[in-house]
Amino acid sequence: MLRRSLYVGLALALLTLSGAALAAAKTVTLSVPSMNCSACPIIVKTALHRVDGVQKVAVTYEPKEAVVTFDDAKTTIDKLREATANAGFPSLLKASQ
Repeated sequence: MLRRSLYVGLALALLTLSGAALAAAKTVTLSVPSMNCSACPIIVKTALHRVDGVQKVAVTYEPKEAVVTFDDAKTTIDKLREATANAGFPSLLKASQ
């Protein structure tokens, strides 16, 4: 009975780890053209950090961009764009270079 419990526990642990392995950190750059003062990047950064799954945010006034690293199993680019828009700063996904 103890051996069976050990096997079940081990199987559950492996399933949990394999699910975590499927999630990947993704980094995107959003253009935020409506930022027009030095306080704007702070607002945009705060809004993006509030999105579940966001790991890292760097917002710059010049160029008017936000570079966001997030867990793609927890959020999407659309949710990131929605967060900036809800904060008053609509954003667009910049093309990969």
